[in-house]
Amino acid sequence: MKSVNKVILVGNLGKDPEIKYTPQGKPVAKFSLATNERYKDKDGQWQDRTEWHNIVLWERLAEIAGEYLKKGGKVYIEGRIRTDSWDDKQTGQKKYMTNIIGHDLVLLGGRGEGGGGGESAGGTRGVATSSAGNNFDQRTPEAEPAPAAAGPITDEDIPF
Repeated sequence: MKSVNKVILVGNLGKDPEIKYTPQGKPVAKFSLATNERYKDKDGQWQDRTEWHNIVLWERLAEIAGEYLKKGGKVYIEGRIRTDSWDDKQTGQKKYMTNIIGHDLVLLGGRGEGGGGGESAGGTRGVATSSAGNNFDQRTPEAEPAPAAAGPITDEDIPF
């Protein structure tokens, strides 16, 4: 049986990406991403909850992150979850860190929104995929035509 490890996040950067290089010269970018949830508590009052995610990008995606992403900028990240463990040298306790290893990145914020210039006044957006080599597509996506009989989606429309 096949398993799936896929994460999709849309959020805001908590800090500028930190770019480092492996001994072999491969770039790696690390930054935190905040996602927000709004819900009603048991008393009916609205509550906000922020979840922080550790993001790791490699090679060309790391370079793009370093050039275009800035603190506060909005970004779409697609990737997988990876949890690493190690023994703390001072306490001897086992420590864990969960990261999102990104393989797709879409810059959503404009220059005035802390997006680092990923989106221009013309509405283009930067898209980068690790599997696409060094391509960095900044073309405006073409709008898809609406289906002829567009209406509300029903259970019969869902293919599973």
